[in-house]
Amino acid sequence: MTDTNKEIYLDHAATTPALPEVAGLVVEVMTQGYGNPSSLHHKGVEAENYLRAAKETFARILKAEEKELLFTSGGTESNNMALFCGAHAGRNFGKKVLISCIEHPSVAEPAKELTRLGYEVSEIPVDENGIVKLDVLSDMLDNETVLVSVMLVNNEVGSIQPAAQISALIKEKAPHALFHVDGVQAFGKMEILPKRMGIDLLSVSGHKLHGPKGVGLLYVSSACKVKPFIFGGGQQAGMRSGTENVPGIAGFAKAAELAYANLVADRENMYALKDAFVTRLLALPDVVVNGPTAGDGERSDSPYMLNASFVGVRSEVLLHSLEDKGIYVSAGSACSSHKRAPSKVLSSMGCKKEQMDSALRFSFSRMTTQEELEETAQAIEELLPALRRFVRR
Repeated sequence: MTDTNKEIYLDHAATTPALPEVAGLVVEVMTQGYGNPSSLHHKGVEAENYLRAAKETFARILKAEEKELLFTSGGTESNNMALFCGAHAGRNFGKKVLISCIEHPSVAEPAKELTRLGYEVSEIPVDENGIVKLDVLSDMLDNETVLVSVMLVNNEVGSIQPAAQISALIKEKAPHALFHVDGVQAFGKMEILPKRMGIDLLSVSGHKLHGPKGVGLLYVSSACKVKPFIFGGGQQAGMRSGTENVPGIAGFAKAAELAYANLVADRENMYALKDAFVTRLLALPDVVVNGPTAGDGERSDSPYMLNASFVGVRSEVLLHSLEDKGIYVSAGSACSSHKRAPSKVLSSMGCKKEQMDSALRFSFSRMTTQEELEETAQAIEELLPALRRFVRR
């Protein structure tokens, strides 16, 4: 039985707690290195040095040039900037934009706005595991395609897209198109090398890897001819004006540095914990895993995400029953979890209604322990029989 005084947090895909080292650095910058990085005096130079150090960190992790990195307010702004700037950059060649059918709202909603602006937006279908259908994508690409946007790790089921293969198709079939990748759920949890993977635009966010909220990054390949999205004082080479969030950026860089310090070992450990958790859940009656899991060859599932359906119990009921035990999970994307509409991700994967109605998302971090997952599995095993008895038939 779970100790109700103990908190088990399994909603890291929504947000993560800041690490002590990160929080300490943010406070230090806010209280001591508080200058405006555009100021010419010592305090301004001191703040600018934090920005330079952060850029060096991200450039090293991504194997990118510092001039290709723009700091933003988070994943939503980065995605919006990528969609609008990316589409407009190619408007002389065409107005065709492709996005996967399981994109985050911060991509899907800008895509709707592009439609209103006269662009032709189409959705790329996925298979039952939430992986883009490459053969269909190949047929959809043509010379008038100017932008393709596919998230690297899905925010509901954790499917990992074959970004390098997608990029190769784009370069072959749509030479004028830019390739945007929403890497919010991937950065800090897997190696991402934009140049090697053929990614032109990459969005990442700080609060998904134990960094601060309100800060993100957009990688823009030097080969991209995009114009500014936010105008003003000309900060960041005029590409994204506005006084930089220096404390947030410094904290984000520290979180990224810590995340990549032991990346391989952390991933292997989390795969082992996730697989054991899946085994426990699938031993229970009427439990279904939605999305890819362990299999032969290279894995296409993130070790940090699991979506499972507990058929016969509405997701909200099980979610709050777990909450009563101090266990925090999600019923889907944090940006849509308050809505009653069925998950578009699960629907696009062909899941049945009873699966969608009973789905929970468990998302982990490198801080997640075996004990926490064992206690969660035990709590679910105890709750399901009682909750199913109260289902209206």
